[in-house]
Amino acid sequence: MVRSSAPEYLPSVGVEHSSRQEESARRQKARALIADYHEQQLLALLEHVRDGFTRLDRGEIDAFELDDLIHRYKRSARELWKFCGQTGSDWERAARTLEWLREEGDEPDWWQAGEPRRRRS
Repeated sequence: MVRSSAPEYLPSVGVEHSSRQEESARRQKARALIADYHEQQLLALLEHVRDGFTRLDRGEIDAFELDDLIHRYKRSARELWKFCGQTGSDWERAARTLEWLREEGDEPDWWQAGEPRRRRS
Protein backbone atom coordinates (compact mmCIF):
# COMPACT_ATOMS: atom_id res chain seq x y z
CA MET A 1 0.00 0.00 0.00
CA VAL A 2 1.36 3.38 -1.03
CA ARG A 3 0.76 6.22 1.36
CA SER A 4 0.49 9.73 0.05
CA SER A 5 2.67 12.30 1.72
CA ALA A 6 0.06 15.01 1.06
CA PRO A 7 -1.77 16.09 4.20
CA GLU A 8 -5.46 15.40 4.38
CA TYR A 9 -7.54 18.57 4.19
CA LEU A 10 -11.06 17.24 4.12
CA PRO A 11 -12.10 18.09 7.69
CA SER A 12 -10.84 21.65 7.44
CA VAL A 13 -12.59 22.16 4.10
CA GLY A 14 -15.94 21.71 5.79
CA VAL A 15 -14.98 24.07 8.60
CA GLU A 16 -13.64 26.63 6.15
CA HIS A 17 -16.79 26.36 4.03
CA SER A 18 -18.97 26.81 7.10
CA SER A 19 -16.93 29.84 8.14
CA ARG A 20 -17.37 31.38 4.69
CA GLN A 21 -21.11 30.77 4.84
CA GLU A 22 -21.30 32.44 8.27
CA GLU A 23 -19.28 35.40 7.02
CA SER A 24 -21.51 35.71 3.96
CA ALA A 25 -24.65 35.56 6.09
CA ARG A 26 -23.23 38.19 8.46
CA ARG A 27 -22.40 40.50 5.57
CA GLN A 28 -25.82 40.02 3.96
CA LYS A 29 -27.53 40.87 7.25
CA ALA A 30 -25.30 43.94 7.70
CA ARG A 31 -25.90 45.02 4.10
CA ALA A 32 -29.69 44.80 4.51
CA LEU A 33 -29.57 46.78 7.77
CA ILE A 34 -27.30 49.48 6.36
CA ALA A 35 -29.17 49.72 3.03
CA ASP A 36 -32.41 50.35 4.92
CA TYR A 37 -30.74 52.84 7.26
CA HIS A 38 -29.03 54.62 4.35
CA GLU A 39 -32.28 55.01 2.44
CA GLN A 40 -34.12 56.35 5.50
CA GLN A 41 -31.38 58.86 6.19
CA LEU A 42 -31.17 59.99 2.55
CA LEU A 43 -34.92 60.58 2.51
CA ALA A 44 -34.62 62.67 5.69
CA LEU A 45 -31.84 64.74 4.10
CA LEU A 46 -33.86 65.21 0.93
CA GLU A 47 -36.72 66.62 3.01
CA HIS A 48 -34.44 69.57 3.80
CA VAL A 49 -34.02 70.15 0.06
CA ARG A 50 -37.76 69.83 -0.55
CA ASP A 51 -38.39 72.33 2.25
CA GLY A 52 -35.82 74.66 0.67
CA PHE A 53 -37.69 74.69 -2.63
CA THR A 54 -40.95 75.36 -0.79
CA ARG A 55 -39.32 78.26 1.07
CA LEU A 56 -37.93 79.61 -2.22
CA ASP A 57 -41.39 79.46 -3.81
CA ARG A 58 -42.83 81.38 -0.83
CA GLY A 59 -40.12 84.02 -1.12
CA GLU A 60 -38.67 83.15 2.31
CA ILE A 61 -35.20 82.50 0.87
CA ASP A 62 -33.47 83.49 -2.34
CA ALA A 63 -31.73 81.35 -4.96
CA PHE A 64 -28.33 81.76 -3.28
CA GLU A 65 -29.66 80.51 0.06
CA LEU A 66 -31.22 77.52 -1.68
CA ASP A 67 -27.91 76.88 -3.43
CA ASP A 68 -26.15 76.88 -0.03
CA LEU A 69 -28.77 74.45 1.27
CA ILE A 70 -28.19 72.12 -1.69
CA HIS A 71 -24.43 72.22 -1.09
CA ARG A 72 -25.05 71.34 2.56
CA TYR A 73 -27.22 68.41 1.43
CA LYS A 74 -24.36 67.19 -0.77
CA ARG A 75 -21.85 67.37 2.10
CA SER A 76 -24.29 65.62 4.44
CA ALA A 77 -25.04 62.88 1.91
CA ARG A 78 -21.29 62.37 1.31
CA GLU A 79 -20.71 61.87 5.06
CA LEU A 80 -23.59 59.39 5.16
CA TRP A 81 -22.13 57.48 2.19
CA LYS A 82 -18.75 57.33 3.90
CA PHE A 83 -20.34 55.98 7.08
CA CYS A 84 -22.43 53.34 5.29
CA GLY A 85 -19.63 52.08 3.05
CA GLN A 86 -19.70 50.12 -0.17
CA THR A 87 -18.28 46.67 0.62
CA GLY A 88 -19.07 43.76 2.92
CA SER A 89 -16.51 44.73 5.54
CA ASP A 90 -17.72 48.37 5.39
CA TRP A 91 -21.32 47.26 5.95
CA GLU A 92 -20.33 45.10 8.90
CA ARG A 93 -18.37 47.98 10.45
CA ALA A 94 -21.25 50.40 9.89
CA ALA A 95 -23.78 47.93 11.33
CA ARG A 96 -21.67 47.41 14.47
CA THR A 97 -21.11 51.15 14.85
CA LEU A 98 -24.79 51.93 14.32
CA GLU A 99 -25.79 49.31 16.88
CA TRP A 100 -23.37 50.79 19.41
CA LEU A 101 -24.52 54.36 18.72
CA ARG A 102 -28.15 53.34 19.16
CA GLU A 103 -27.33 51.66 22.47
CA GLU A 104 -25.68 54.90 23.55
CA GLY A 105 -28.66 56.93 22.31
CA ASP A 106 -26.36 58.95 20.08
CA GLU A 107 -27.17 58.40 16.40
CA PRO A 108 -25.47 60.70 13.91
CA ASP A 109 -27.23 63.86 12.76
CA TRP A 110 -26.31 63.75 9.09
CA TRP A 111 -27.74 67.21 8.38
CA GLN A 112 -25.47 68.61 11.08
CA ALA A 113 -22.55 66.67 9.58
CA GLY A 114 -22.93 68.75 6.42
CA GLU A 115 -22.66 72.06 8.27
CA PRO A 116 -20.04 74.20 6.52
CA ARG A 117 -16.82 74.51 8.44
CA ARG A 118 -16.07 77.99 9.63
CA ARG A 119 -12.75 79.46 8.66
CA ARG A 120 -10.45 80.53 11.44
CA SER A 121 -9.95 84.27 11.67
